[in-house]
Amino acid sequence: MDTKQFKILIADDESVAREGLVRALKNSYQLCEAVDGRDAWEKIQSEKPDMVLLDLSMPKLTGIEVLELLKKNENSPLVIMITAHGSERSAVEAMKAGAYDYVTKPYKLTELRKILDHASEKILLELENKRLRETLEEDSDTMVGQSSSMKLLKTTVQKVAESEVTVHLTGESGTGKELVAQNIHDKSQRHVGPFIAVNCAALPRELIESELFGFKKGAFSGANKDTPGKFLLANNGTLFLDEIGDMDKSCQAKVLRALEEGEVTPLGSTSNVPCNARIITATNQDLHQLVTSGEFREDLFYRICVVEVSIPPLRDRRSDILPLAEHFFKKYIATNNKHDLEITNEVCEILMNHSWPGNVRELRNVMESLVVLSGDKMDHVQLENQLLRRDSNSQGYSLNGRDFKAAKQAYTNDLETSLISEALRREKGNISRAAEYLGMQRQFLQQKIKQLGMDARKYIP
Repeated sequence: MDTKQFKILIADDESVAREGLVRALKNSYQLCEAVDGRDAWEKIQSEKPDMVLLDLSMPKLTGIEVLELLKKNENSPLVIMITAHGSERSAVEAMKAGAYDYVTKPYKLTELRKILDHASEKILLELENKRLRETLEEDSDTMVGQSSSMKLLKTTVQKVAESEVTVHLTGESGTGKELVAQNIHDKSQRHVGPFIAVNCAALPRELIESELFGFKKGAFSGANKDTPGKFLLANNGTLFLDEIGDMDKSCQAKVLRALEEGEVTPLGSTSNVPCNARIITATNQDLHQLVTSGEFREDLFYRICVVEVSIPPLRDRRSDILPLAEHFFKKYIATNNKHDLEITNEVCEILMNHSWPGNVRELRNVMESLVVLSGDKMDHVQLENQLLRRDSNSQGYSLNGRDFKAAKQAYTNDLETSLISEALRREKGNISRAAEYLGMQRQFLQQKIKQLGMDARKYIP
């Protein structure tokens, strides 16, 4: 990481302290100085530093007073407080007021450099998130549409964005839960802070705690330096925990503590670090059922489900299909330089007749494929064949390196899974009624569901 791209303001009324910091940091950062609190405030506005080393006790304006002024600025620098020995309580209060971290005099330069390295990483992450936010504002896929359900969703997003309430998003895979979370963040007072997304299902059980809470150097094999977790990286912003239903129960307990106490404990550390991140969670599972079965903590459930927002599947807002298709179409003809293509009536009819089990994500992928594979005009035959293959959930029969028995069993399992899914979806997860619909005994259906690794609970609305 090239730290020379970052500018640091050193604000301390003691000239010896300023000179020592300048000598230590001049080869690594751009530097400017301030001799008191008022000078610091003026330099922050004129020099626009990325970070400020801010002495807690200064004339004209104290470090805390400078922090209070920075609260009113949208693009405030990261502040690292410098405190005298015995003033740690004031430093903690400063962190609650918005400071990133603090050091106590006399401090070790190695300690200060570590803090500056972490602060630099955070700034780079925020810049990347800003770039992603700007991209999402141009490509707000899930918020396209004027159906009644989408109007209700947009209204709900606006309401929850105006508060600090904890939000839990539910919806099928592909409905766009992360983009809804991003919209809540963008419309909130935290929009200048980072938006950090974590897919809990994608992280191995042994890694999720270090990923969320960070770790100290030497905490485990391979921990070569102090590393902040996602909770701290999302400080003064929003942390989105996707697929929280897949989180291990021991980790659930630590997340609950972080939410209730407003602080986290990195792995290998004995001290707690204040954290001010808004939490938005999501899952396509039924958390109510997971609580009943003992797989999810009831106390955490009530803590994250203060407001529950349901994102409708695409099949339930069919009037949004063509506006979404048009949105993706314009995006992909631009990126593929195929501006002469037009959406035909045949293509529109095929799109409207499809069930879209993969929701908005599937529609986006289909439109990209259609644009890429079409020649001078839209190939509606290719589109129809593609969707028929998706509907049949089959790519043709082949041994594919298996013997006849293994291949037959694989195709049979796919067929049985598809038919049982249809019955469970129709009967809203009721196994008795699904068995009756399929014309089989309830016990046999239960056995099949277990054998195929299915979960009837996910079909309960």
